[in-house]
Amino acid sequence: MSEHPSRRVVLGGVAGGVLATFAAGGTASASASASASGAAATAATYTPPSLRTRIDLNSGWKFNKGDVTGAEAPGFNDSAWSSINTPHTWNAVDGADGGGNYYRGIGWYRRHVTVPSNLAGQMLFLQFAGVNQVADVWVNGTHLGQHQGGYSRFRFGVTGVLTPGQDAVIAVKVNNASNPDIAPLSADYTFQGGIYRNVSLYAVDKLGMRMLDYAGPGIYLRQRSITAASATVDVTAKVFNNNTTSRSLVVRAVVTDAAGTIVADRSSAPQTIGAASEADIVQTVTIANPRRWNGLADPYQYSATVEVHDAAAGTVTDVVTEPLGLRTFSLDPATGFTLNGAHLGLHGINLHQDRAVVGWAVDDADHTQDWSLITELGATAIRMAHYQHDQKDYNLADAAGVVVWAEVPLVNAVTNSAAFTASTENQLRELIRQNYNHPSIAFWSIGNEQGSDDTPTNTLLANLAALVAAEDPDRISTYANDLGNDAGVAGHAQTTGFNKYYGWYGGSYNDLGPWADSLHQAEPARTFAVSEYGAGANTTQHALNPAPPTPGGQYHPEEYQSLLHEASWKELAARPFVWGTFVWTMFDFASDSRNEGDQPGINDKGLVTRDRATRKDAFYWYKANWAATPTLYITSRRWTTRTDAATEIKVYSNAAQVTATLNGASLGTVAGSDHIFRWTGVTLRPGANTVSVTASIGGATYTDSVVWTLTT
Repeated sequence: MSEHPSRRVVLGGVAGGVLATFAAGGTASASASASASGAAATAATYTPPSLRTRIDLNSGWKFNKGDVTGAEAPGFNDSAWSSINTPHTWNAVDGADGGGNYYRGIGWYRRHVTVPSNLAGQMLFLQFAGVNQVADVWVNGTHLGQHQGGYSRFRFGVTGVLTPGQDAVIAVKVNNASNPDIAPLSADYTFQGGIYRNVSLYAVDKLGMRMLDYAGPGIYLRQRSITAASATVDVTAKVFNNNTTSRSLVVRAVVTDAAGTIVADRSSAPQTIGAASEADIVQTVTIANPRRWNGLADPYQYSATVEVHDAAAGTVTDVVTEPLGLRTFSLDPATGFTLNGAHLGLHGINLHQDRAVVGWAVDDADHTQDWSLITELGATAIRMAHYQHDQKDYNLADAAGVVVWAEVPLVNAVTNSAAFTASTENQLRELIRQNYNHPSIAFWSIGNEQGSDDTPTNTLLANLAALVAAEDPDRISTYANDLGNDAGVAGHAQTTGFNKYYGWYGGSYNDLGPWADSLHQAEPARTFAVSEYGAGANTTQHALNPAPPTPGGQYHPEEYQSLLHEASWKELAARPFVWGTFVWTMFDFASDSRNEGDQPGINDKGLVTRDRATRKDAFYWYKANWAATPTLYITSRRWTTRTDAATEIKVYSNAAQVTATLNGASLGTVAGSDHIFRWTGVTLRPGANTVSVTASIGGATYTDSVVWTLTT
């Protein structure tokens, strides 16, 4: 049994009073009646009813790498298979050892599940948060369907094949082999196979929010207007009645502030929805004196809850709560990005879903650690490259106040076929529907670095830009381009990011500013960002003032990455018309086709190593520039063994001046305004040398020290 797409009715602009009862667990501390305008009762608080049941299915799986005939059958003998838990990938090791020969093919997963008997009569849905790349799913031998695309959430209705109280077998056939019908076809990262995100089972009442709307939340919050006096929000509830008879329902929309106090409360008039039918019910709520989601300064969030009421029975049958961050944003070709009417410099990083040992199979604790490093850096923006990320990442961005560029997984090549177009459009629609309510998202990206400017590519990008406008006209469509400034691919989205690696893949790192000036002068009405820039760095390789490394070579000294970022950021910071800048990348990541920097299988352009153990020197350069927290950091600290006595000491800090000593002897105090402090002409003595620096920041004293050993 599943939701039915037929007999759909649309009900908009519904008026009416509030349903007086709080059935099935809904609570309020005071009378929560409200007028038709949506004004909430004074000081009423609200706790949403908890009606849905979520069963975690991450443990107890059996896995086999390779295809097996008959593995979907409930009685199949999987005793010889490996015991694993999800998230899981089979490419955590071979996808990061270089050579590009990692396993791309089929893997099978099986597990038993017994749904509690008390869930009888509920609608059951099996949810996968991410499987790469094609997933065929069976329950008790019944094929539920196939999902294509490796990065989005998907669900199957399993009511008819899972009987509460009885054992059932879930079997999943996963295939990460290259498929010409599914984006991405190629990219500079490893396409890791497996059920690499969480698996869940949901039990929902037959009268509730839709679960199969591209696996979206079922409620959509569109901000219509925001002023200091009030904010108006359209709350769309996509409801379904999967009963065999019609139902009279009321939909209630409640908005609460961070303390749980009701700030808006509105209910639709009772209305009848037929058996096996759907309806989109839209209500407009008004929030007085709204507090805005205002980036790092104040990432304030309300909560919007929609209740579905069975009017005849007087009960609440389903409840969904989503984040609501009230904000406005815009782009200006001269001044860049504006948040809530004030300029905000969007500076940040690109992020991949990968880390040492586990590959793509990162859990919530891993995501949280990543975000602690991102917020430490002081980033105001993040590009979630090159695909839809786990919901945890978007939730953390909401909470941190970091503005998000979200992207469809269209990278490099395009197949000129109806199947490829349909699959890519479907992945973009999933991205938007599933993430529509996140206040952090300001940009939907339609692709990255299409290497061709031919007609099929431009037609596809035009279609994707139109899809963004239809699905979400309030956000900004963007695109990451590595072709020329005048390439057709750069003209379909509302704005464009350019991937520019001056000083790494050619040219000098001093060319970035002149390039931006040239484009701005030639096209003063164009808005644009630098969506990628950066350089590789191996933390075990060092040189004083190194020349640009050979692209693809084995020598990637950490100091060169620092020099490139010093020059690049100074040029970008001086040009506010560049609305966003995104370092490539936050963390080193697996790219099995690479063999460079003495690290086979790794793209080493991260500001932090793949194991998250080491913040590279360039990390602290950005921290000194971006973060408000005190920073005092001696660079080249991992260059612990030296063979040349002549050297320099370089420090990154947000102090006004820094004092240095070498082996206890003062080297003097250096003042600076660009966060770089240098002592040149320094001579090390044979053996161990202790370098110490001291600075006063915000009235407190900070120190840092390193030991460098000079050998003959």
